[in-house]
Amino acid sequence: MRWTLKPKPSKEKVEALQKALQIDAVLASLLVQRGIDNFEAAKKFFRPSLEDLHDPFLMKDMDKAVARIEKAIANKENILVYGDYDVDGTTSVALLSSYLKTKHHLVYTYIPNRYDEGYGVSYKGINFALENDFSLIITLDCGVKAIEKVAYAKKQGIDFIICDHHRPGDNIPEAVAVLDPKRQDCQYPYKELCGCGVGFKLVQALAIRDGKTIDDLVEYLDLVATAIGADIVPIDGENRILAYFGLMVINTKPRPGIQAILDQVEKKELTITDVVFIVAPRINAAGRMKHGNYAVTLLTEEEPQMAANYALEINNYNLDRRETDRQITEEALQQIEDQKEQNRLTTVVYHEDWHKGVIGIVASRLTETYYRPTLVFTKSGNKLAASARSVKGFDIYNALEACKAHIEQFGGHKYAAGLTLEKENYEAFKQAFEDEVTKTIDRNLLTPEIKIDAQITLDTITPKFYRILKQFAPYGPSNMTPVFMTDDLMDTGYGKCVGADKTHLRLTATQPNAAGRFVCIGFGMGDKIEMISNGNLFKAVYSIDENEWQGHVSLQLKLRDLKA
Repeated sequence: MRWTLKPKPSKEKVEALQKALQIDAVLASLLVQRGIDNFEAAKKFFRPSLEDLHDPFLMKDMDKAVARIEKAIANKENILVYGDYDVDGTTSVALLSSYLKTKHHLVYTYIPNRYDEGYGVSYKGINFALENDFSLIITLDCGVKAIEKVAYAKKQGIDFIICDHHRPGDNIPEAVAVLDPKRQDCQYPYKELCGCGVGFKLVQALAIRDGKTIDDLVEYLDLVATAIGADIVPIDGENRILAYFGLMVINTKPRPGIQAILDQVEKKELTITDVVFIVAPRINAAGRMKHGNYAVTLLTEEEPQMAANYALEINNYNLDRRETDRQITEEALQQIEDQKEQNRLTTVVYHEDWHKGVIGIVASRLTETYYRPTLVFTKSGNKLAASARSVKGFDIYNALEACKAHIEQFGGHKYAAGLTLEKENYEAFKQAFEDEVTKTIDRNLLTPEIKIDAQITLDTITPKFYRILKQFAPYGPSNMTPVFMTDDLMDTGYGKCVGADKTHLRLTATQPNAAGRFVCIGFGMGDKIEMISNGNLFKAVYSIDENEWQGHVSLQLKLRDLKA
């Protein structure tokens, strides 16, 4: 691990904010690091308000989208709400379809089959619309690159409204409206909405036309918060507001489908991290192991008992998914060794029998062993399909762009992408990708980095300090959980390896001349037991957490790394 201490922000700004807010200097410094350097900005950060959401009509084509939907409702047209099979897509479809059904009964949903249709808009989906008399398709979390498919639909008399958040190509599909804040000609003030976020802005615009206020839409925010967490978009600006209020809904009055998932786990109050690791994998498992329709059905079900039945079924898919991705990860790691590719700068692996639904998870798992840009391929029809995952600081989308001569199609983000290619192009692509990464990557990026917000002493950590720190949540990209470093630490002598397989480390840290002492837990850090034994001094990187045991709540340090 590389430890990198973030640059200290302007001393004058920190002191001014500390004085204005009457808070600890470390907390003021954390805020200034996040671009919050005055009282008003801090007020918006700590007290998010739905009133600060932007006018949805600032988004390019929003007026056209609303007008076309209103026309479809007036003319009693069949509307097909079409979305991707992942969490962002299925929550988006659940959100928009359930809202439209409050206005119009001729609303239906369509999730493409991951295996015979693949990602995004498909000809099969358009033909389904044609055969069933749909004259309007609204896509969510996909469509911004579907130029030929939208043109095909137009010839058949089917209109498209596209709601997407992915980077467009050089040309935009000839749809009635293309809502995408990443369009170069879109002046919408916030660019980092997820697909469900863009869908929510469309709902907000329709609601405004109906004379409703933002308060009438709060019930939909549990879906938006789930998508924000799962899609790993920045949690700042508008996303912070949507996530903040969405978590409130999840923790107080979630829709029956989400409540049914929560009933399966012992958790009183969920954070955005819990949403990512508890709710999202179960929703995702439907699309990975069976079909995304199961997720939409769960998320739109209004009867609690039926929702509980669906949630149980989806949980079983999730258990199958876990076993499948564990097995494929083992096989992929063995393939790297067999082909003696441990020292390459990329991981590119392939087996025709690997389950297409879990190759993205496997790609992420492989970066835990070989920290480098990674692609996992499997057979999909008569082509090969891959999921790509990057390392922090390296744009895998640009690397794929440089290799597009070997690719049939690709799409995604800086850190995650998907692609398809012909089988005969696999070896050429694999070499081209290795060459491109070798040429462009900063070698430092191949060592995992821990960014440290501040160096502090244990005395800094008080109940008041943590009470304010807790209000920095919800955490995520652009507002990550604060990470601290403290040196000259010593274990009280009771440090030990814990867990069923003794792979975790538990100790109680003290610091000379400091009154504070804190229990520390380091997951997967059992191999560092010698470093903290026999009175050895060590330094630690950690975040601060709460631990509840038999009704007693105390602060603990969640270790990220240790050094002598």
